[in-house]
Amino acid sequence: MAEQKMVHPIAATNLADILERVLDKGIVIAGDIRIQLADIDLLNIKIRLLIASVDKAMLMGINWWQQDSYLSSKAKDSELKRENSALKKQLERSKTKTR
Repeated sequence: MAEQKMVHPIAATNLADILERVLDKGIVIAGDIRIQLADIDLLNIKIRLLIASVDKAMLMGINWWQQDSYLSSKAKDSELKRENSALKKQLERSKTKTR
């Protein structure tokens, strides 16, 4: 007698397919943690998590990694230029005060 396999009506998806769908569409997880004692808020934490591909995030207007100097060399350069400019202005002000 031949062995019969169980067939499910729903096609199985692997982890790569699920990850591709999540990154393509994006997913938001939100939660709040509140600790109160006698109606007094002791701790209030709001947690928001967005999982999406870089392309999808940029379409939504999210691009914080481009301005973070720890993650982007362009951001680090612009941060150094701003700091340099501020120091030059401070130096000019101190020179004019001493004259």
